[in-house]
This record gives sequence, structure tokens and C-alpha cells, in this order.
Amino acid sequence: MTSYPNISDHGLIGDLQTAALVATDGTIDFFCCPRFDSPSVFASLLDAERGGYFKICPATDQYVTRQLYFPETAMLMTRFMTADGVGEVLDFMPVIEGGPTDRHRIVRKLKVARGTMQFNVDLQPRFDYGRAEHTVELSDVGAVFRAGDAELTVHTAGKRTADQGGSVVERAGDGLRATITMRETDPAGGVVLESMGGPAQALPPAELDRLAEDTGAFWRSWLARSTYAGRWREVVSRSAMTLKLLTYHPTGAPVAAATFGLPEQAGGERNWDYRYTWVRDGSLSLHALAGLGYMDEVARFGAWMRDRVTEHAGDGSGPLKIMYRVDGSSDLTEETLDHFEGWRGSRPVRIGNGAADQLQLDIYGEAMDAVYAANGHGQRVAHSGWQALAKIIDWLSDNWDQPDEGVWETRGGRKDFTYGRFQSWVALDRAIKLADQLGRPADRTKWAQQRDAIYNQIIERGFHQGRQAFTQHYDTDVLDSSLLLMPLEGFVSPTDPMWQSTLKAMDSELVSDSLVYRYNPASSPDGLRGDEGTFSLCTFLYVDALARSGRLDDAVLTFDKMLTYANHLGQYSEEIGQAGEQLGNFPQAFTHLALINSALTLNRLLDERIRHEQPTIAGATA
Repeated sequence: MTSYPNISDHGLIGDLQTAALVATDGTIDFFCCPRFDSPSVFASLLDAERGGYFKICPATDQYVTRQLYFPETAMLMTRFMTADGVGEVLDFMPVIEGGPTDRHRIVRKLKVARGTMQFNVDLQPRFDYGRAEHTVELSDVGAVFRAGDAELTVHTAGKRTADQGGSVVERAGDGLRATITMRETDPAGGVVLESMGGPAQALPPAELDRLAEDTGAFWRSWLARSTYAGRWREVVSRSAMTLKLLTYHPTGAPVAAATFGLPEQAGGERNWDYRYTWVRDGSLSLHALAGLGYMDEVARFGAWMRDRVTEHAGDGSGPLKIMYRVDGSSDLTEETLDHFEGWRGSRPVRIGNGAADQLQLDIYGEAMDAVYAANGHGQRVAHSGWQALAKIIDWLSDNWDQPDEGVWETRGGRKDFTYGRFQSWVALDRAIKLADQLGRPADRTKWAQQRDAIYNQIIERGFHQGRQAFTQHYDTDVLDSSLLLMPLEGFVSPTDPMWQSTLKAMDSELVSDSLVYRYNPASSPDGLRGDEGTFSLCTFLYVDALARSGRLDDAVLTFDKMLTYANHLGQYSEEIGQAGEQLGNFPQAFTHLALINSALTLNRLLDERIRHEQPTIAGATA
């Protein structure tokens, strides 16, 4: 299992249609093409032998490596320090702001900062999740790999011949190897990997410089649009860029994570495919991006959400889907890649997602809260959109009082989950407010009656008198940290005694060194074997709840402690394990959007406290 790096030992690069992970040793060990949810080309992170990879590192085994993002960009630099010199690999993907395309480029720009360095290049693609055979055509300037309709071209830049002390390219099994020797006085060289890129070409070093300058300019310009000027700005900016990297530009739909199959417990079976757009995740992303002033992104996702609701209302197919592909389609049939051994033996490795067909009533609340928020930011709901929304809310009014599978997509059967009821209340509450704001026709009387019925039911059945806490579902005393959203979304006042006692119960049962578990699987069987780590989203929700509940200092400390669990680049996967290791798919949008929302809340409340604590000077003049 030593062939597998830690999940946290990676950084993300992308072009707004797909993304790749670069490990600290210079290996690209995860890349799907041409979209986030397309088959993998590199996936040695999930199978060291069959997955495929693209590695660039020093020829010697004796080196120290460091990784950082080029300032204010999503361009990742891996630095290698050896006895002979210091070399750098700058990895990035030129941004594509147009429509969907099969052409994508990974640029690996090489430079020697001090002394000399001999780089080893080892490229071993494995198409269609390692299931498809491919051909290799080598030339003096690169190579072309083909598997059916898929094609990858390797273009080279800089020195290429042995007598120049440059590159020696040779066949290596189903891939290629090359050795590139460079000195600090040499211009930048490197390799460009391009999907559907035609014949291999010799690129001038100036072309790599131009691609780097253009890509850096895009990210600096995008970051400059942020209106956030508060505390933790660098952390917030990195999280914002991570969310942007995880967003499919042609539709504006964010994926939950860049990867599939990474486990919630090493060796366990909780290994899911997160390369899709969850209504829940996307809706919460909208709040985070709106809070930073990224209204173009808010508008694009709002349009995507409107289209899903309109399509659904038009076909009358019952409940909304909880997730979709980035293009809005909903074919997410789950299957296992039995030939992959999984990260450190974590099997099965799944693609697709069987939870797509679950009944999760909470998504109505998250969807309506997003539409309501977008409307408040100027994204007005048109007549056709309102008709679709009203039809959906009418359906919810008749169907909210039934068991569902719950927010965590467990496989343990339907129950009367409190979170699903609470979000149904949110959906009706926001729909009523939106109808009033817009002056649109609606069955307000029925909607209000059902909203109030949900509220009363949760108070009577969702609050456990023995625990003095809101619980996971009506027939249990198990706590659930998804309910941390109750005060954030207005169901209960953060100072209400019922909420204060709930938060106190969570403190004692779900919180470990400020990290928060979703729930206790041992107490609430979820149909799966094994355990899991603390859920990073929930930790940031806990920060927000603490701050709003009058425990601002505790919230700041918890937030700062959580920042120490980020990886070396400020990125997070889904969960944190017992030893502080990152677990689950990486990087996870849920975690980063919750970080942003927590930072926004903390900054606002800290500023308010400063204003209240400042003494008034009598007689002061301007």
C-alpha cells in the first residue's frame, strides 16, 4: 500500500470543464477527460498498476519536494531540491470559458531555478477507467495515444535531443519515458498533454510562457472580482478558487468533488462517486459565492437550477432528482470497477451513484432557499419559472409527510428524518415569501397551513424530551449534525432554549477536538459496514451555529483549529480521520463552501462586536 500517497498530498488544477490532481512527488494520478464525469485517463490513485499516471520528478531518489500555488492563481508549482540543483514543475490547465469541448490541455512547464537537474518523465495513460486498450505512436517531438475515439497527444517544448543534453524519448510498455536535462540558464521547457490534439508538435518555449501568462491573468482577474475584504482573506480566496475549479463552466453546475472512489475509511466500503452536481451542494455554493460577490456564477447556477425544476415540473415525474450530471442529464447508474483495487485496498470502487434515485425531501428546501437568495441578489424569477416552482411546491404540500432516505444518502431504509421535514418547512416558507415579494399567484393558504403543520410536527416529534435535543428522526434519540442548519436558516432562534440544549448535546456527543461527526453509525445503522471520520462540512456548520448562538469566541477558536487540518495548499477532502488525516473524495466543494460561509458569518459578527464595544466620546466632532 506504500504505492498510494495520502489523499491530502495533492493539489487541484483544472480548466473549468475537467480537473486533475497533482501529487507532491510530481505525479498526476487522477484525471478524467473530457469532463469531470467522463472516464479516467489517469487513476493510479485508485489502482497503482491499472489506473495510469503522468509523473515528472528528478532522476535521483534523493530529493526534497515542496508544493505551492502560484500567488492568486490555480497554477500549481512543485519544487524539487537536490544536491545538484533546484527544479520546478509548473502544472496548469489553460482555462476554457466557451462551450463544451473535447480538447483539453495539461501544461507541465519545467524550469531549473538553481544549478542543474535531470528530470525523468514517465507517462502511462489508461483509457476508460483502465478498461480500454490503446496504441502508441512515437515521434521525435512527442507521441499520440489512441483508444477508440479517444486520443491524447504529447507535445514537447525546449531541448529534445541527446546531443543537446536535452530529452531522450522512448517507448515504455504502453507509455513513454523521457529524460530532460536542464540548467538554470536554459529557457523553460516542458510537456503539453492535449486531448484530441492532433499530431505531436515541437512547441517553442515562448508558447509555454504565453499559456502561463494567459492562465495566470485569468485567475488574478477572477479573484479581483471578490468583494471580500475581511479576516482570513487568503484562506477564503483559496476556497473560492477551489469552488471555481469544481464548476463546469458551460452550464454553471458545480460538482461535489473532483474524484470518485476515495474512501471515508481506509479499507472500507463507503467509496462513492462525487463527480456530479447535487442540488443540495450547488444551492449552498450559491450562498457562498453570492457572499463573495460572484454574481455571474450565482446567475449561471440559478439558471441551471431553474432548468432542472422546469424540466421536472413539465414531465410530472414525481420527486426532484437529488443529483444530476453537469449537463443536466440524470443517468447515473451505479457500477463497480472490479479490476481496481482501490486506494490502499478500499473496495469496491464505484462509478455512477445509486443514491440519485433516493427520495430526499430536503432538496426542496435547499433548492427554494437558493432561488429565494438568487432573487434577492437580482436574479428575478420569470413567469415560466414561477409556474414550475409553484407546481413543485404544490407537490411538496401533498407529499412532505412521508419517510425518506435522509440527507446522508444512507442505505438503511426510509425514516421520518427531521432534516427532511425541516427543509420542507424551508421550501414552503421561502416559496410563500417569494410569492409575496413578486406578487405571483399561489395557493398561499394551503402552503402556509402545510408549513405550520411541519413546524408543529417537528416541535412535537423531532425534539426528544429525554435528550432535550432535536434528533435524527422521530423514532430515535440519535443526534445528527445536519440539524446545525436549523438556526442558520431560520427554523429556530439561535437563543431558543430548545436550540441551546440541542447544541449542548452535540457538544458532548458529536464534537471531537472541535471536529464534528455527522452522526454515530453504531447508534444509527445506515446499511453500511465500517466507520467514518468527522465530516468537515459539519465542523464549519458548527462554527456558524456557535457564532450565532452567542459563543463567538468558541466559534473563532474552532474555526482556527479547523484550518490546521487543511492540507499544505489549504484544501480539504470530505472527512478528517482519527489521526488528522484527510479521507473521502478530494477536494470537496461542500467543505470549501461551508468554510466561506463560516468566515463570512464570523467576520460580520466580530465587526459588530467591535462596533458595540467602542466607547462613545462625548462632544467629539468630525
